[in-house]
Amino acid sequence: MIDLETARKLALSLPETEEHDHWGRPSFRVKKKIFLTLWPAEKRAVVKLALVDQSVFCDYNANVFYPVKGAWGKQGWTCIELSKVRKSMFTDALNLSWKQSAPKKLKESIFPNE
Repeated sequence: MIDLETARKLALSLPETEEHDHWGRPSFRVKKKIFLTLWPAEKRAVVKLALVDQSVFCDYNANVFYPVKGAWGKQGWTCIELSKVRKSMFTDALNLSWKQSAPKKLKESIFPNE
């Protein structure tokens, strides 16, 4: 389990991340692209994953990770139940979401061997 403040701190620790409001919810962006939105009342996070990564996380534990309903989920947007997720799993999903959203040159400058 992780709390909202921990999720926020982890997101802001990623390179060139900025926090902005998104329809009344905190969102985290790299170069203007959202990679995380927090839903405080629901104690939920939503991240953008590659479809294969979404499938892996959802297959691992569908009570913790599941696609956003509708078309957004089919694009890789994935819900994470913060009250149920281990910090290490959240961090893995968050890092993948950042990489999915960051510009290629920025990713290559930080992760040159990937």
